[in-house]
Amino acid sequence: MQPKFNRLLSGSSTPSPPSSPRRSSPRVHRRTAKLGGAVRPPPPRSLVQRVAGAVLSLLLRRQAVFLFAPLIYVGMMIFCVGTISLESMPRIISRPAPGSVYRSPQLYRRLKADMDADNSTDALATIWKHSYKGGSWQPCINMSTNELPESNGYIYIEANGGLNQQRTSICNAVAVAGFLNATLVIPNFHYHSIWRDPSKFRDIYNEEYFIHSLKNDVRIVDKVPEFIMERFGHNMSNVFNFKIKAWSSIEFYTNVVLPKLIEEKLVRISPFANRLSFDVPYPVQRLRCLANFEALQFSNPISTLADKLISRMGEKSSNGKYVAVHLRFEEDMVAFSCCIFDGGEEEREEMNAARERGWRGKFTKRGRVIRPGAIRLNGKCPLTPLEVGLMLRGMGFNNNTAIYLASGRIYRAEKTMGPLLEMFPFLQTKESLASAEELAPFKNFSSRMAAIDYSVCLHSEVFVTTQGGNFPQFLIGHRRYLYAGHSKTIKPDKRKLALLFDNKNIGWKALKRQLLSMRMHSDSKGIEIKRPNDSIYSYPCPDCMCRYNKTEALRPPQSR
Repeated sequence: MQPKFNRLLSGSSTPSPPSSPRRSSPRVHRRTAKLGGAVRPPPPRSLVQRVAGAVLSLLLRRQAVFLFAPLIYVGMMIFCVGTISLESMPRIISRPAPGSVYRSPQLYRRLKADMDADNSTDALATIWKHSYKGGSWQPCINMSTNELPESNGYIYIEANGGLNQQRTSICNAVAVAGFLNATLVIPNFHYHSIWRDPSKFRDIYNEEYFIHSLKNDVRIVDKVPEFIMERFGHNMSNVFNFKIKAWSSIEFYTNVVLPKLIEEKLVRISPFANRLSFDVPYPVQRLRCLANFEALQFSNPISTLADKLISRMGEKSSNGKYVAVHLRFEEDMVAFSCCIFDGGEEEREEMNAARERGWRGKFTKRGRVIRPGAIRLNGKCPLTPLEVGLMLRGMGFNNNTAIYLASGRIYRAEKTMGPLLEMFPFLQTKESLASAEELAPFKNFSSRMAAIDYSVCLHSEVFVTTQGGNFPQFLIGHRRYLYAGHSKTIKPDKRKLALLFDNKNIGWKALKRQLLSMRMHSDSKGIEIKRPNDSIYSYPCPDCMCRYNKTEALRPPQSR
């Protein structure tokens, strides 16, 4: 059969399959129909059109869309930024997080009238309602009556830090010496560059009472005997010094320190603060309890003046009770916290200078980022005097309440103390209660002054802690030991306070309701039992105390 050939290819001798029909738009077909079926060739395209067509064809492919779409987006953004005026663009305003800014002065000014009108409540009369729930506690440290065996040697320690760090060192030294059957030399107080107090043991504590109270448990001497010192050329630096890690176990002392002690008959441990674990066997814990709560009493000059101040505080109170506040708003504390208050540029310069003096380079080293707002939100900023006043008035303490303020030199006291004195005009300090002559022997000794504050706070009806540290932790435990297991301490939630004091819309009644709830929480937390890694200095129950009229008090120590 004769093949049919395409008429357009009639000059060709090789047959070929028919070509695919060209795609054309309806517009081309309509144009062709108007011209009577004749198709005119399209006009030649320019270079720009050809490039645009090539790009368009690439973009129509799936892979190319994902490849070029980000590039086109970035190009369009650059084009828009270059053509649109920045002045016409909306501004994004960054607002600080609630609670991250110090606005307590504004809150005080806004609520002062309502606060002054609400002065009828007396929180001192009704503050502790949980004191005896679950039974009372009483001290039950068993005193030893046995004779001590021959000593294995002498232990000499250096107690470093401030008043209560030194107290930790003393109690740990008693526990270690008693457990190793060693003779303890009265601890030497290391001169601290910040405290700058050259006081010796007998200047702060009653040395004779300390030795006598522990005579059946630990041998204690005021100095190393001469015949021992002769072996070391009468030079303590020739004595072997142990560098012991913090929170070491009592087994470490048995396995490492004891053999050297037996061999040398004298060993030195320096520094010694926090060098013994909290979790120790009962015989070691008992010695700690005995040292801290019974044997350590302040020296006669300190206790005599403290007793006078306690009596004067009772006289200045309408019911003989007073509130003690430990205020940590000294310059070094404000600087170390890195918080921002309301002092402006002058405050910033002062704090930068104080940080450089006390901790050279610590806060300016490369990579260190300080976020004052986050610090405040996390409850790490020290409470100002104004905030302490707001808190106590909100907790129901009226302006007739007698307040004892335990503190060092308040930062910018002439300005910051004003609002607190307005809220509590009967506020006292050791400087206002004692005469200049009475304070003269203690004035230039920070540890002795702290010991006076400690004593007056210890015997207050209410103790208020505003910042962490060894001072309030020791007081909380000591108060539990004295007051049937209840610390009688207000420990505020400073994260919650930061939010409350930054609330622009809160009224006095709502603020007071929140603060009364916080006070009740401190009351319910007053009696707490020590957990394995807690400190007996803060939680003396049950290692140093027993329940009153309970069978636990009659059991031998090993069974508790």
